[in-house]
Amino acid sequence: MEEKLRRVTLWLKRTFGDQPIPQYEVNSRTVDILYELVECNETRDRDVSLVIDDMKQKTAEYESEVNYLQDLLMESVNLSFNSLSSAGTSYLNALVDSAMALETRDTSLASFIPAINDLTSDLHATESRNREMELELTSLRKKLTAALVLEKHLQEDLKKTEEHLAMEKAKADSRTQNMKFLKDKSEDFKFRIKAAEEQLSASGMDPSLTHQSLVSLSEKLTELKQQTVPLKKKLESYLDLTPNPSLARVKIEEAKRELNALEAEFSSKVDMMALSVPEPSKRRFT
Repeated sequence: MEEKLRRVTLWLKRTFGDQPIPQYEVNSRTVDILYELVECNETRDRDVSLVIDDMKQKTAEYESEVNYLQDLLMESVNLSFNSLSSAGTSYLNALVDSAMALETRDTSLASFIPAINDLTSDLHATESRNREMELELTSLRKKLTAALVLEKHLQEDLKKTEEHLAMEKAKADSRTQNMKFLKDKSEDFKFRIKAAEEQLSASGMDPSLTHQSLVSLSEKLTELKQQTVPLKKKLESYLDLTPNPSLARVKIEEAKRELNALEAEFSSKVDMMALSVPEPSKRRFT
């Protein structure tokens, strides 16, 4: 605790210099926080010092290389940087800028050619990727156009479907109302028929003349008529017979009597129904 407080105090004095150190509450927590801050700052200062030393070393190396190249130029072609014209200086600066842009070790031709070749290869690769991206973009545009067209068609189909559903719903509602109306009318007719049957039964009408009995009788009549069809065909076959006319006439007469008996039975039933229905009842239900 005391060692940490001593280092914190020294660091605060170095940091603020002649200015007074701000007052703070001295406890274990604040000392620990300030101690961590001291360590972080000292570590950062050491890193900065290392970077500065490295930059100084590189600067010295570059200056040494510059002096070497200047001496080399003076010895080789008796040319110094100060004796260059403005155009030569600009050319030299352009050469240096090109070397820095290409990230070459020096400005020699052996360094420039591979760097330019690498840059050309990168350019071709970039152009190839751009062409691929353009093809992909064209394909995506076509797909997007097709998707938009499909979406439009689907919206139109959806609109037509909704209109069709609305029409079908209206028809279904109308059918439901009609069915309800017919059901109500059917119940009303059943009630009225039952009331009429009870009234007719109370007035002494034969039960065989009720609606159900008449329907049953009509069904039996239809069955009897169907049974007479083969008899009529058989009768027609007898009419075509030329030999033994007396026997044919006997058969014809038998068939006629049988047919007349069936028709008479039906007529009697109908007449009995007509005679048994009271006149007031007829007026009430007509």
